[in-house]
Amino acid sequence: MHSSHLLLEEPIRMASILEPSKSSFFPALTKIVGTLGPKSRSVEALSGCLKAGMSVARFDFSWGDSDYHQETLDNLKVAVRSTKKLCAVMLDTVGPELQVINKSEKAITLKADGLVTLTPNQDHEASSEVLPINFNGLAKAVKKGDTIFVGQYLFTGSETTSVWLEVAEVKGDDVICLSRNAATLAGSLFTLHASQVHIDLPTLTEKDKEVISTWGVQNKIDFLSLSYCRHAEDVRQTREMLKKLGDLSQTQIFAKIENVEGLTHFDEILQEADGIILSRGNLGIDLPPEKVFLFQKAALYKCNMAGKPAVLTRVVDSMTDNLRPTRAEATDVANAVLDGSDAILLGAETLRGLYPVETISTVGRICAEAEKVFNQDLYFKKTVKYVGEPMTHLESIASSAVRAAIKVKASVIICFTSSGRAARLISKYRPTMPVISVVIPRVKTNQLKWSFSGAFEARQSLIVRGLFPMLADPRHPAESTSATNESVLKVALDHGKHAGVIKSHDRVVVCQKVGDASVVKIIELED
Repeated sequence: MHSSHLLLEEPIRMASILEPSKSSFFPALTKIVGTLGPKSRSVEALSGCLKAGMSVARFDFSWGDSDYHQETLDNLKVAVRSTKKLCAVMLDTVGPELQVINKSEKAITLKADGLVTLTPNQDHEASSEVLPINFNGLAKAVKKGDTIFVGQYLFTGSETTSVWLEVAEVKGDDVICLSRNAATLAGSLFTLHASQVHIDLPTLTEKDKEVISTWGVQNKIDFLSLSYCRHAEDVRQTREMLKKLGDLSQTQIFAKIENVEGLTHFDEILQEADGIILSRGNLGIDLPPEKVFLFQKAALYKCNMAGKPAVLTRVVDSMTDNLRPTRAEATDVANAVLDGSDAILLGAETLRGLYPVETISTVGRICAEAEKVFNQDLYFKKTVKYVGEPMTHLESIASSAVRAAIKVKASVIICFTSSGRAARLISKYRPTMPVISVVIPRVKTNQLKWSFSGAFEARQSLIVRGLFPMLADPRHPAESTSATNESVLKVALDHGKHAGVIKSHDRVVVCQKVGDASVVKIIELED
């Protein structure tokens, strides 16, 4: 597996460390996905999240019903209109998630070295002696000495809200465990994770299918996050299902890698999926701690070379209750950017955290600082070498556009695209400046009515590093005459000026199709 050098510019001036961070319209090139929940669902809170830099909203169906999430999404639409900031929608499936059911919602205290029984019999009340679970195959899946983690919502790694259990014996359908630490479990739902154990449950549950075909279809979701993805076949089956659901045939599937089984089949999953989410919370449990950094670097490198977006989770857990991240977390966010992450996914921090808006802006500022020292030159050479020769037509245009932009110190790259593929390829070469992807709608007809596609493609670039979409007027096709292209270009330039990324006398690189040829041109602005 390829190990990457630390992608840092040489040398870093100490003075630059002391310069204050500048804020701009594009806070960072790295994107931020926010999980919406009790603390981030009012119009006011959502407007704050959008202004702070959230560009994808994640709806986690592990808790909350469709009506609850619909209300949140309706509020998000109001916030999008009032802030004029685009936001994509991601539906996160539950998948084969094992849960402890605590109907009474009373806090459960477990003592170190105490015994606790996990039982599929949900008639039992949850207590410090018995924890009822939603799966009756656990006794068949585990053996004496196996490790099981139980945590509030997600295993946080903080030992007071999560418990580490060791299987002592299997008795019928029950699993008797020894508690390795003392912990208090509060709330109605805790996730249960059996380390390196195959759980014989489908990746897409019946409940997931129902949510996708109702809530998903109704809201034309942009992304589907496929939880506990373990095989490429999981992605193929999900895609087959989406194809039958009208508009959802355009929904992108992001495979969420959460355990060793998913990592083992990583290469095949990456080929089938549109993007990858590395669920470090669960992976951090499944892997020995000393291996965690290695899988992150290797997986991000593979995603980068395939030109597919990579999303990293669990970066600033401590900001769920605090205004500042820990030193380790701040460094971790920066390293995620230097390792090649496209987006950072915030979970509990925005879902139930006390400071959702501050968390988003803090993560954005750290990403922006890391981007300044990202060694683009080394990365570019590595990518070109990996792709090899002969390059495809599109790939050579994309890499040339990025190279030209860096050589002439362009302030932005403007890319005309209809499928979004050209813009994603430009992002693959990690330009140091923002890319305004002008999505030109395509006309479709089903014999009964004409319709324009383009909104999906525009929103789907909101998870890709450095891409900032703009939907063009449908009357301007992507490869039409130069006159209409000029007028679209003017709109894009005005957009850039308004956003403060283009100033007079700046240079701009434009990538567009004219007839059958793709053209990269450099424009110098007069005023």
